[in-house]
Amino acid sequence: MIILFTDLDGSLLDESAYSADPAREALRCIRELGLPLVFCTSKTRAEIEYWRATLGNRHPFISENGGALYVPHGYFPTDFRAPASRDAYGVFEFGVSYDELVETLRQASQETGCRVRGFHDMSAKEISWKYGLPLEQSRLAKIREYDEPFEILDPPGDGLLAAIKRRGKRWTRGGRLHHITGHGNKAHGVCLLTDYYRRTFDNIIIVGLGDGMNDLDFLRLVDIPVIIRSKAAWKLKAAIPRAWVTDLAGPAGWNQAVMGVLDEHAPEVEVIFNEKVG
Repeated sequence: MIILFTDLDGSLLDESAYSADPAREALRCIRELGLPLVFCTSKTRAEIEYWRATLGNRHPFISENGGALYVPHGYFPTDFRAPASRDAYGVFEFGVSYDELVETLRQASQETGCRVRGFHDMSAKEISWKYGLPLEQSRLAKIREYDEPFEILDPPGDGLLAAIKRRGKRWTRGGRLHHITGHGNKAHGVCLLTDYYRRTFDNIIIVGLGDGMNDLDFLRLVDIPVIIRSKAAWKLKAAIPRAWVTDLAGPAGWNQAVMGVLDEHAPEVEVIFNEKVG
Protein backbone atom coordinates (compact mmCIF):
# COMPACT_ATOMS: atom_id res chain seq x y z
CA MET A 1 0.00 0.00 0.00
CA ILE A 2 1.35 3.41 -0.98
CA ILE A 3 0.49 6.29 1.36
CA LEU A 4 1.09 9.83 0.08
CA PHE A 5 1.66 12.83 2.35
CA THR A 6 1.65 16.10 0.45
CA ASP A 7 2.09 19.79 0.93
CA LEU A 8 -0.43 21.94 -0.95
CA ASP A 9 0.77 25.44 -1.95
CA GLY A 10 3.61 25.17 -4.47
CA SER A 11 3.22 21.38 -4.60
CA LEU A 12 -0.21 19.96 -5.40
CA LEU A 13 -1.54 23.51 -5.88
CA ASP A 14 -0.04 26.11 -8.18
CA GLU A 15 1.36 28.93 -6.06
CA SER A 16 -0.13 31.64 -8.28
CA ALA A 17 -3.35 30.19 -9.68
CA TYR A 18 -4.12 27.98 -6.65
CA SER A 19 -5.21 25.19 -8.99
CA ALA A 20 -4.49 21.45 -9.05
CA ASP A 21 -5.46 21.00 -12.71
CA PRO A 22 -1.98 19.98 -13.96
CA ALA A 23 -2.05 17.10 -11.43
CA ARG A 24 -5.41 15.68 -12.51
CA GLU A 25 -3.91 12.54 -14.12
CA ALA A 26 -2.15 11.52 -10.92
CA LEU A 27 -5.16 12.45 -8.78
CA ARG A 28 -7.37 10.24 -10.94
CA CYS A 29 -4.97 7.30 -10.58
CA ILE A 30 -4.79 7.75 -6.81
CA ARG A 31 -8.59 7.74 -6.55
CA GLU A 32 -8.96 4.69 -8.80
CA LEU A 33 -6.37 2.75 -6.80
CA GLY A 34 -7.88 3.79 -3.48
CA LEU A 35 -4.57 5.12 -2.15
CA PRO A 36 -4.59 7.46 0.87
CA LEU A 37 -3.62 11.04 0.03
CA VAL A 38 -2.97 13.03 3.20
CA PHE A 39 -2.75 16.82 3.01
CA CYS A 40 0.11 18.08 5.19
CA THR A 41 0.15 21.85 4.91
CA SER A 42 0.34 25.28 6.50
CA LYS A 43 -3.29 25.83 5.50
CA THR A 44 -6.05 26.03 8.10
CA ARG A 45 -8.58 23.31 8.73
CA ALA A 46 -11.21 25.45 6.97
CA GLU A 47 -9.02 25.82 3.87
CA ILE A 48 -8.18 22.11 3.83
CA GLU A 49 -11.85 21.17 4.07
CA TYR A 50 -12.48 23.35 1.02
CA TRP A 51 -9.79 21.48 -0.95
CA ARG A 52 -10.90 18.08 0.32
CA ALA A 53 -14.39 18.81 -0.98
CA THR A 54 -13.05 20.22 -4.26
CA LEU A 55 -10.74 17.25 -4.92
CA GLY A 56 -12.98 14.53 -3.49
CA ASN A 57 -10.55 13.68 -0.67
CA ARG A 58 -11.82 11.84 2.42
CA HIS A 59 -8.54 11.08 4.19
CA PRO A 60 -6.95 12.50 7.37
CA PHE A 61 -5.07 15.79 7.19
CA ILE A 62 -2.42 17.78 9.06
CA SER A 63 -3.14 21.48 9.40
CA GLU A 64 -1.15 24.66 10.09
CA ASN A 65 2.39 23.30 9.86
CA GLY A 66 1.66 20.39 12.17
CA GLY A 67 -0.55 22.22 14.65
CA ALA A 68 -3.05 19.36 14.59
CA LEU A 69 -3.87 16.03 12.96
CA TYR A 70 -7.52 15.47 12.02
CA VAL A 71 -8.74 11.90 11.42
CA PRO A 72 -12.33 11.36 10.20
CA HIS A 73 -14.42 9.31 12.62
CA GLY A 74 -14.54 5.65 11.55
CA TYR A 75 -11.51 5.95 9.26
CA PHE A 76 -9.45 3.41 11.20
CA PRO A 77 -10.66 0.26 13.01
CA THR A 78 -12.40 0.59 16.35
CA ASP A 79 -9.19 0.43 18.42
CA PHE A 80 -8.22 3.87 17.12
CA ARG A 81 -8.46 6.53 19.82
CA ALA A 82 -7.83 10.26 19.57
CA PRO A 83 -7.45 12.46 22.65
CA ALA A 84 -10.10 14.92 21.42
CA SER A 85 -13.19 14.86 19.22
CA ARG A 86 -14.26 17.83 17.13
CA ASP A 87 -17.16 17.73 14.70
CA ALA A 88 -16.50 14.79 12.33
CA TYR A 89 -12.91 14.17 13.48
CA GLY A 90 -10.71 12.67 16.10
CA VAL A 91 -8.06 15.32 16.80
CA PHE A 92 -4.44 15.21 17.95
CA GLU A 93 -3.24 18.70 18.89
CA PHE A 94 0.50 19.42 18.75
CA GLY A 95 0.43 23.21 18.64
CA VAL A 96 -0.33 26.03 21.05
CA SER A 97 -3.19 28.49 20.80
CA TYR A 98 -3.30 31.08 18.06
CA ASP A 99 -3.74 33.95 20.53
CA GLU A 100 -0.53 32.92 22.32
CA LEU A 101 1.39 32.91 19.04
CA VAL A 102 0.11 36.33 18.04
CA GLU A 103 1.13 37.74 21.43
CA THR A 104 4.59 36.13 21.24
CA LEU A 105 5.13 37.61 17.77
CA ARG A 106 4.09 41.05 19.07
CA GLN A 107 6.51 40.82 21.99
CA ALA A 108 9.40 39.67 19.80
CA SER A 109 8.73 42.50 17.36
CA GLN A 110 8.55 45.09 20.15
CA GLU A 111 11.75 43.81 21.80
CA THR A 112 13.83 43.85 18.61
CA GLY A 113 12.29 46.84 16.84
CA CYS A 114 11.72 44.66 13.79
CA ARG A 115 8.31 45.39 12.35
CA VAL A 116 6.10 42.53 11.22
CA ARG A 117 2.66 42.16 9.68
CA GLY A 118 0.77 38.96 10.38
CA PHE A 119 -2.51 37.56 9.13
CA HIS A 120 -3.94 38.77 12.44
CA ASP A 121 -3.31 42.34 11.21
CA MET A 122 -4.72 41.81 7.71
CA SER A 123 -8.27 41.71 6.42
CA ALA A 124 -9.38 38.93 4.09
CA LYS A 125 -9.39 41.49 1.26
CA GLU A 126 -5.77 42.45 1.95
CA ILE A 127 -4.67 38.80 2.05
CA SER A 128 -6.49 38.21 -1.23
CA TRP A 129 -4.83 41.23 -2.85
CA LYS A 130 -1.31 40.53 -1.56
CA TYR A 131 -1.17 36.78 -2.18
CA GLY A 132 -3.59 36.25 -5.05
CA LEU A 133 -5.99 34.08 -3.08
CA PRO A 134 -9.66 34.19 -4.05
CA LEU A 135 -11.51 36.24 -1.44
CA GLU A 136 -13.47 33.30 -0.05
CA GLN A 137 -10.28 31.29 0.44
CA SER A 138 -8.69 34.31 2.13
CA ARG A 139 -11.56 34.31 4.60
CA LEU A 140 -10.88 30.63 5.31
CA ALA A 141 -7.17 31.41 5.75
CA LYS A 142 -8.10 33.81 8.56
CA ILE A 143 -9.73 31.03 10.61
CA ARG A 144 -6.49 30.10 12.34
CA GLU A 145 -5.84 27.84 15.32
CA TYR A 146 -2.12 26.98 15.64
CA ASP A 147 0.03 29.05 13.27
CA GLU A 148 0.49 32.73 12.41
CA PRO A 149 1.95 33.59 8.98
CA PHE A 150 3.79 36.91 8.93
CA GLU A 151 5.86 39.25 6.79
CA ILE A 152 9.12 40.73 8.10
CA LEU A 153 8.95 44.41 7.21
CA ASP A 154 12.54 45.15 8.29
CA PRO A 155 14.57 42.33 6.75
CA PRO A 156 16.55 40.22 7.34
CA GLY A 157 14.87 39.88 10.76
CA ASP A 158 17.45 37.57 12.34
CA GLY A 159 17.02 39.23 15.73
CA LEU A 160 13.26 38.81 15.55
CA LEU A 161 13.54 35.12 14.75
CA ALA A 162 16.00 34.61 17.60
CA ALA A 163 13.59 36.40 19.97
CA ILE A 164 10.80 34.04 18.91
CA LYS A 165 12.99 31.05 19.79
CA ARG A 166 13.95 32.56 23.17
CA ARG A 167 10.25 32.68 23.99
CA GLY A 168 9.94 28.95 23.43
CA LYS A 169 8.26 29.10 20.04
CA ARG A 170 9.39 27.88 16.62
CA TRP A 171 9.49 29.66 13.30
CA THR A 172 9.62 28.23 9.82
CA ARG A 173 9.55 29.54 6.28
CA GLY A 174 6.94 28.55 3.70
CA GLY A 175 6.90 29.55 0.07
CA ARG A 176 6.16 33.24 0.68
CA LEU A 177 5.89 33.90 4.40
CA HIS A 178 7.44 33.11 7.74
CA HIS A 179 5.29 31.27 10.28
CA ILE A 180 5.39 31.22 14.07
CA THR A 181 4.24 27.95 15.67
CA GLY A 182 4.47 25.98 18.89
CA HIS A 183 6.74 22.96 19.21
CA GLY A 184 4.74 20.84 16.78
CA ASN A 185 5.71 20.45 13.14
CA LYS A 186 4.47 18.45 10.18
CA ALA A 187 6.64 15.48 11.17
CA HIS A 188 4.68 14.87 14.39
CA GLY A 189 1.43 14.24 12.53
CA VAL A 190 3.12 12.23 9.76
CA CYS A 191 4.90 10.00 12.30
CA LEU A 192 1.72 9.33 14.30
CA LEU A 193 -0.46 8.71 11.27
CA THR A 194 2.16 6.46 9.65
CA ASP A 195 2.12 4.30 12.79
CA TYR A 196 -1.65 3.82 12.48
CA TYR A 197 -1.38 3.02 8.78
CA ARG A 198 1.29 0.40 9.52
CA ARG A 199 -0.97 -1.20 12.13
CA THR A 200 -3.80 -1.37 9.59
CA PHE A 201 -2.04 -2.37 6.33
CA ASP A 202 0.89 -4.59 5.37
CA ASN A 203 3.85 -3.56 3.20
CA ILE A 204 3.40 0.19 3.54
CA ILE A 205 5.42 2.56 1.32
CA ILE A 206 5.34 6.16 2.56
CA VAL A 207 5.79 8.91 -0.03
CA GLY A 208 6.24 12.58 0.91
CA LEU A 209 5.95 15.56 -1.45
CA GLY A 210 6.83 19.15 -0.59
CA ASP A 211 8.54 22.27 -1.89
CA GLY A 212 9.47 24.44 1.11
CA MET A 213 11.71 24.41 4.17
CA ASN A 214 8.65 23.84 6.34
CA ASP A 215 8.42 20.40 4.67
CA LEU A 216 11.95 19.36 5.64
CA ASP A 217 11.11 17.56 8.89
CA PHE A 218 8.43 15.32 7.44
CA LEU A 219 10.29 14.62 4.18
CA ARG A 220 13.17 13.22 6.24
CA LEU A 221 10.83 10.62 7.72
CA VAL A 222 9.31 9.06 4.61
CA ASP A 223 10.47 6.14 2.47
CA ILE A 224 10.37 8.15 -0.77
CA PRO A 225 10.96 11.90 -0.30
CA VAL A 226 10.06 14.05 -3.32
CA ILE A 227 11.06 17.70 -3.56
CA ILE A 228 8.87 19.70 -5.92
CA ARG A 229 11.11 22.13 -7.82
CA SER A 230 11.17 25.55 -6.13
CA LYS A 231 13.56 28.22 -4.87
CA ALA A 232 14.18 26.06 -1.79
CA ALA A 233 14.66 22.81 -3.73
CA TRP A 234 18.44 22.60 -3.62
CA LYS A 235 18.60 23.61 0.03
CA LEU A 236 16.16 20.78 0.75
CA LYS A 237 18.18 18.43 -1.45
CA ALA A 238 21.34 19.24 0.50
CA ALA A 239 19.52 18.31 3.72
CA ILE A 240 17.98 15.14 2.20
CA PRO A 241 20.48 13.81 -0.37
CA ARG A 242 18.35 10.74 -1.16
CA ALA A 243 15.37 12.89 -2.20
CA TRP A 244 14.19 13.21 -5.79
CA VAL A 245 13.86 16.76 -7.18
CA THR A 246 11.24 17.07 -9.92
CA ASP A 247 12.02 18.64 -13.28
CA LEU A 248 8.85 20.74 -13.16
CA ALA A 249 7.46 23.04 -10.49
CA GLY A 250 4.06 23.04 -8.80
CA PRO A 251 1.29 20.57 -9.68
CA ALA A 252 2.95 19.62 -12.99
CA GLY A 253 6.00 18.46 -11.04
CA TRP A 254 3.72 16.82 -8.48
CA ASN A 255 1.96 14.91 -11.26
CA GLN A 256 5.32 13.86 -12.72
CA ALA A 257 6.50 12.58 -9.34
CA VAL A 258 3.36 10.65 -8.40
CA MET A 259 3.07 8.99 -11.81
CA GLY A 260 6.75 8.05 -11.56
CA VAL A 261 6.25 6.46 -8.14
CA LEU A 262 3.17 4.55 -9.30
CA ASP A 263 5.00 3.29 -12.38
CA GLU A 264 8.03 2.22 -10.33
CA HIS A 265 5.87 0.34 -7.85
CA ALA A 266 3.29 -0.93 -10.35
CA PRO A 267 3.48 -4.61 -9.24
CA GLU A 268 2.76 -3.76 -5.59
CA VAL A 269 0.02 -1.30 -6.52
CA GLU A 270 -1.63 -3.79 -8.88
CA VAL A 271 -1.76 -6.47 -6.18
CA ILE A 272 -3.31 -4.05 -3.71
CA PHE A 273 -5.82 -2.86 -6.31
CA ASN A 274 -6.83 -6.43 -7.21
CA GLU A 275 -7.27 -7.32 -3.56
CA LYS A 276 -9.24 -4.14 -2.98
CA VAL A 277 -11.75 -4.79 -5.76
CA GLY A 278 -11.76 -8.57 -5.41
